[in-house]
Amino acid sequence: MNEFEIPHIAIAGNPNSGKSTIFNALTGLRQKVSNYPGVTVEKHEGVLQVEGIEEVHAIDLPGIYSLNPRSMDEVVAHDVLLGMRKDTPEPQIIIAVVDAGTLERNLFLTTQLLSLGKPVIVALNMMDVCQHLGVNIDVAQLERRLGVPVVPMTASRGKGIPELKSAIRNMLSSPTPTRDVIEIPPAIIEPITRLADELVSAGFVHAEAARGEALRLICTQDSLSRPRYNPVRERLRPLVEDSRTRIEQSELSWYAVEAKARYAFIDQLMPGVRGERRHQPLLTERLDAFLTHPVGGPLSLAFIVLLIFISIFKLAQIPMDWIETIFGLLAEWVITHVPAGPIQDLLTEGVIAGVGGVLVFLPQIMLLFFFIAIMEDSGYTARAAFILDHWMGRVGMHGKAFIPLFSSFACAIPGVMAARVIDNEKDRLLTIMIAPLMCCAARWPVYLLIAGTVIPNVAVLGFLPLPALVLGGMVILGVVAAIAVAAVFNRTILKGKTTTLPLDLPRYRRPQIRTLLHVMWERSVLFIKKAGTVILAMSIIMWALTNYPRKPETPAEERIQHSIAGNFGKIIEPVIAPIGFDWRIGVATLSSLVAREVFVSSMATIYGVEVADPHKTADLQARLREERDPKTGKPFFTPLRGICIMLFYVLSMQCLSTLVVVRRETGSWKWTGFQWLYMTALAWGVCFIVWQGGRWLGWG
Repeated sequence: MNEFEIPHIAIAGNPNSGKSTIFNALTGLRQKVSNYPGVTVEKHEGVLQVEGIEEVHAIDLPGIYSLNPRSMDEVVAHDVLLGMRKDTPEPQIIIAVVDAGTLERNLFLTTQLLSLGKPVIVALNMMDVCQHLGVNIDVAQLERRLGVPVVPMTASRGKGIPELKSAIRNMLSSPTPTRDVIEIPPAIIEPITRLADELVSAGFVHAEAARGEALRLICTQDSLSRPRYNPVRERLRPLVEDSRTRIEQSELSWYAVEAKARYAFIDQLMPGVRGERRHQPLLTERLDAFLTHPVGGPLSLAFIVLLIFISIFKLAQIPMDWIETIFGLLAEWVITHVPAGPIQDLLTEGVIAGVGGVLVFLPQIMLLFFFIAIMEDSGYTARAAFILDHWMGRVGMHGKAFIPLFSSFACAIPGVMAARVIDNEKDRLLTIMIAPLMCCAARWPVYLLIAGTVIPNVAVLGFLPLPALVLGGMVILGVVAAIAVAAVFNRTILKGKTTTLPLDLPRYRRPQIRTLLHVMWERSVLFIKKAGTVILAMSIIMWALTNYPRKPETPAEERIQHSIAGNFGKIIEPVIAPIGFDWRIGVATLSSLVAREVFVSSMATIYGVEVADPHKTADLQARLREERDPKTGKPFFTPLRGICIMLFYVLSMQCLSTLVVVRRETGSWKWTGFQWLYMTALAWGVCFIVWQGGRWLGWG
């Protein structure tokens, strides 16, 4: 069956309303994730089984607050719902997901969905929250006033899912079109009608949705600037401007007409639908009194971040030791069963040393994603955004910038892509330019290797591990650098007015252990896949570059110096020596452009070749501690040199994949090249100051 012949259902709702939970419950594992062609908005589509119907597809739309499109997410959701995207079938039914605990706020989008004229089912989610709040919602009255089926649900516990499937089956069997529930002031009916007729004749919308779309065009600033309206812009613009003039002559504000009409309906609706909430403080209110306090908020955020770092160090040590032991035994098995020669060297010094040197940090990566998932699932992420919003605004950053910046702590790629939620182009570009400065997971293997090598494992104040404090400092430095860069760019190359946006603080929720484990497992699998593909390939390449050309008369300990990598490293050494790097560190740094984690595998390969002792491939840190400066005979990897290496990775753009995504998001090689240049120059400059200053103070 052709995809466009299959019934499609669109799931729409506000962010944090449980929309994706309902989508996952309906589709299970029968879903796929891709991108809408031409944009970077993710497309989530799945198959659900409806009794009596062969196949039904569900589309999980991006979370939006209204159909007045400003950001890329809102544009996609708007166009899918109105059937304006040729790559996506027009939905036959809309499931409007509503958070029952914030019913009044969620109903604004719901009333807009009713104006589309399509069959609508309201999924009244999070009913358990209403019970906790002591609020009674009259579902029958809500159904009568909206004119559509309303299904009470608690999707996170599976409650209401069978009833929702039943409502979908009934609606597909007997579709019931909806009507807009708001009343438009009589004085502006005529101009809206004229614009609606023009939209229908131009083939943009169906007649049932024309009036609502005409109202949104009139009430949304720059509504005709989208490329979609290019063919008919000159026909529509006079009608839009004339409509706004007539509205102003009626002593109304054209930009507020729709909002006032919809909230007037909601205000009339609520007293008969929702009972009064009990007045005693709720858990969310009690926690927020401290966690969002001007003093308590930043202190609690700093404490949570520090606790995460300490936990990562303490809890991951035993499984890390297991992994080191496994790779050590694997190396010994290869030495025993594979004849001595290039194949044995490749396996022990290249594959095992390279891949094992990265996979040893898997327990810490898993814990990092586990804690990030807890923050997101509990609702604390929004509080962190609220705490930082004041400081972000002072440097000219958009309130929504926290979303992509926080995402960048996992990986800069989804962080850069998440900047599409920012509707202002200048703010979006500024966010993209600084997102890679956040401490992504790919930096952690580098930090953990170097901090574990050069930072003494002592406790500050008797209980705070010094390596954890140093790592926390690197994370904070990345944030501070991003803020500083944003402040400079906002006053120079990216001048312009910054828009503001109120932050939505969802209620605190108990994290679902299944969700936490799923996120941790999913991210860990991606990390392992990278170790098995990119890092494995780079380990083999680095082994070849550090072993060849191979001259029989050259001693093993000198072989790397005469290799391709060694010769190239010596060429670039004059550029990197002023920041404390030698040719070996330089070669490993260049190789990590493919992926930052490759630095670890490259160092393992380089030093695995140089010391020619495959029995020690599992402990790269011990090798680095044993390394001596040829000039002084003292340890080569000092705390100062280690700090410079970490600083370089804090500030530099060592990720080709991120650069490719930046090019796709900005549509410009100019901005992509500028980002790589400014971050590399910033990293070199800071490392130069620290290395030279530290040596001048006698710390080198």
